[in-house]
Formats: sequence, C-alpha cells, structure tokens
Amino acid sequence: MRVLLAGGAGFIGSHLSEVLLSRGDEVVAIDNLSTGRRTNVASVIDHPNFTLIEADITTGLSSLTGRFDAVLDYASPASPDDFKTMPLEILAVGSTGTRNLLDRAVADGSRFFLASTSEVYGDPLVHPQPETYWGNVSSTGPRSCYDEAKRFSEALTMAYHRVHGVDVRIVRIFNTYGERMRPNDGRVVNTFVCQALRGEPITLHGDGRQTRSFCHVSDEVRGLVALLDSDYDQPMNIGNPGEFTMRQLAELVVELTGSSSPIVTVPLPPEREGDPAQRRPDISLASSVLGWQPTVSLREGLTRMIAYFRDVEGIR
Repeated sequence: MRVLLAGGAGFIGSHLSEVLLSRGDEVVAIDNLSTGRRTNVASVIDHPNFTLIEADITTGLSSLTGRFDAVLDYASPASPDDFKTMPLEILAVGSTGTRNLLDRAVADGSRFFLASTSEVYGDPLVHPQPETYWGNVSSTGPRSCYDEAKRFSEALTMAYHRVHGVDVRIVRIFNTYGERMRPNDGRVVNTFVCQALRGEPITLHGDGRQTRSFCHVSDEVRGLVALLDSDYDQPMNIGNPGEFTMRQLAELVVELTGSSSPIVTVPLPPEREGDPAQRRPDISLASSVLGWQPTVSLREGLTRMIAYFRDVEGIR
C-alpha cells in the first residue's frame, strides 16, 4: 500500500513506519515535529519508500501528491505535560486535523485509521473497560483537551463512515511505553525510568495505588497492523491487560535500573486532576477478531526501554 501516516515521526508512528516499510508498503509521514522527532525515524530516513514531510495537518494537505491507499491519523500530542502546554493545538488536531485527513481519504477512496485512546473512557466506573463502555469523562478538566478531542475524532470518523462510506478503523490505545518515548514528557513510565537512572527520588502522586496497564510498543504496533489489515470497522481496544499499581511500577523500575533512588509520595498536582484511578483494557474483541495478544512482559519491556534511555538518550 501507499500510506499517509500523520504523526509518523512520533513515538508510536515511527515504530509503525518501520513495520509498514518492512512488509513493502510506501510510507509518506507527515509531522509538524511539535512532539515528534527526526531522530525517531533515523533508521528509515534513507529508505527508498519513506518520505518525511514537515507540515501541520490542521492547515491542509494540498502539498501531498498522488493517491493513498490508507490514511492513518496518529497526529496528536498525548502526554500530561502536553495537555498543560498545548491544549488548543490538541483540540485543533483532533478536530480540524482529523477532518482534513478524512477529506483526503474521501478524495482518494482510502481506508482511514484513527488512533484513539483509552482516555475516551475517562475515570472509568466499569473495570476492565470494554469497547461498549461509554465512559466517565470531564469536559472541562485539565485532561479534557485530549479526552474530548479524541472522542470528537471518533464521532467524526464514524460520521464520515456513515455519510461518505469511508472504510474506517478506530483503535483505542492503552498506555504504551518503550523505546523512543520522549524522556521528559510527563508520562509515568519514562518519568520513573529517568528519575531512577539519575538517582533522583521516584515521585508517586497520591498514595501510589492508581493502576495502569502497560503495553510495550512492539506489541502495540503488531496489534495496530492487524487491525489495519482486518475488516473490522468499529472501535477496538489494543493494550496489555496486565494491571499494575504505580508503586509496583516504581519498585520494578528501581530493581531493573539498579538504582538507589528512594520512592516518595507527593501531592497530586492541580494539572493531574481527573487522572483515572484505574485502567485496564478488555481485549476480548482484539483476541477474537484479530487473534492478537500481547507477548512482552512489563519486566522485559522495561529492560529494553531502560537500555535505550541509557545508550541512546544518554541518561545517567
């Protein structure tokens, strides 16, 4: 396929680019590099079937020539720090940006793939979260720029599916971690890893009993490609159902880094108001439709990520 990948220089987008290229697809990655990095695509930048275009999807796609078989929307800042510093940009990319990509999919007769998020479930009252759960989301809190942008993107995607007949895929991505994460973007796994490698205190917000389910990026991308190639056109969870408290995560990071960092509790900052207390995907649908299951344990994935942060990012 010839693929337009918005957000192709981002954390997940760059790994997805590699997998698509490895199977013979042509990838045109578009990224404004607000959170994506050229270093993320260093391994493919000279590949004959890869092109990186620095541009913003909210301002239109008129510079892109040729027809695309698939249009993939992975373009959005997605970390807590981004929610604080770029809320308007996040809302714009989830509305105008997604619509521009959908319009291109209509014009080209392309398959459209939206990267949505487990954040559409908000602070869930149902656990684990199946795709049928409608969520418990604040429309005005600090996280609302991202949560509501993705909920709107999903609604927009399904409207194009119904009105224009666009062949759509929607994935709800649960906490993904691994190599190429931005070290200081405020997400919990990279924050803990960086603190441990630097010998700084590991800071647990609140009591540390909040839970998350962490999926290594290699497992995540394998699921994304399976969904892209499938015939399933409704939202689908892709994540690892293994559930850990933040304290368990901190203790494992300290063990794997060999760090002497103490684990300390700190008050939840105002910008983290509304953080979900627990999160775990129900992946029954992905298992039955795609035959997909994660295979990388948190211990193995963290070991890979720690090595990357030490050897590539130079964090000591």
